[in-house]
Amino acid sequence: MDKENKRMISDMITDEILQRKGARKVSEIPDEVVSLLHKGHLQTVNLTEWLAVDHTILLQNVLSELGLKQESDAMLFAINHLNDNKIMKVIPAIAKEWLVLMDHKSEEERSRIFEALSTHRSDSVRCWSAYIVGLDHHLSLEKKLTFIRPFAADSHFGVREIAWMAVRESISKELVQAIHLLKDWVFDKDANIRRFAIESTRPQGVWAKHITALKENPGMALSLLEAVKSDPVKYVQDSVSNWLNDAIKTNPDWVLQICREWTEASDTKETKRIVTRAQRSLNKK
Repeated sequence: MDKENKRMISDMITDEILQRKGARKVSEIPDEVVSLLHKGHLQTVNLTEWLAVDHTILLQNVLSELGLKQESDAMLFAINHLNDNKIMKVIPAIAKEWLVLMDHKSEEERSRIFEALSTHRSDSVRCWSAYIVGLDHHLSLEKKLTFIRPFAADSHFGVREIAWMAVRESISKELVQAIHLLKDWVFDKDANIRRFAIESTRPQGVWAKHITALKENPGMALSLLEAVKSDPVKYVQDSVSNWLNDAIKTNPDWVLQICREWTEASDTKETKRIVTRAQRSLNKK
C-alpha cells in the first residue's frame, strides 16, 4: 500500500475509533471496528479484540493489498485446513506459508514483502512477521535475535508477546549462546528489550514449551536476572518475578537463596517487590 492510500485510510478512521478502550466481549466489538481490523487498517486495543481477529480474512486482504492475489489460493487452502484453529497455531502457520511464498521470489521481492509485513499498521500482521523471523531456518540465532528486536520493542502488547514466543524454540536449542547474546539486552534503555531478554528465557513460560535446562539449573541465566533485580519498570519487574516463580517450582532452595542475597544487596522497593512476587507460589501453600 502506497503512502497516499495509507493517508486516505487514516483520514477515514475517526478519533472515536482510534481512542476506543475496547470491548470486554467479542460480541460487543462494533462491526466497523471488526471490518477495519480484518482489512488491516487498524490495530487491536485489548486482548478481546486481538483474539477476535479472523486471520484468514486478514490474510486474504493483505495478499490483495500487496499485489499477491494470485498467490492467495494456495496459502488460504493451507490455513483453512489446519487441524487446530487456535490463534497460537494459526499465527505460526501463516508465517510458514509466507516463508514458502517468499522462497519462490527474488531477493528484492522477498525484501519488499517482509518490509511491508513487518511495518504493517495491523499488529496481527506484525505478529506474522515475528514468526517469519523465528521460523526461518536460514537464519542463525544471532541473526534471529537481531531481526526480532524491532518486534520486541513494538508499541503493541501482542506483537511484543509474540516476539519472544517466535524465537523461544531457537533460544532453547542454543541456550548458552542465547544467554550470552542477551546479556546486552538486559542493560538496554528500552524496558521492552530488557523484558524480552527475561521473558524469552523463562523456565516455564506461559503459552510456550518449558526449557528443561533452566528448570534443572536456573543459575545458567543468573547474569540476566542480576542485571534487572532492581529494574525501575514494573513491566520488567513482573517478568523477573515470574521467571523466579517458574524456577521456584523445581528449585525452591535456589530461588530463596537468590531472594535473600538480592534483599541484602539491594534495599530498594523494586527489589522488594520482585522477591515478594517471586515467592508467591510458596506463600500459597
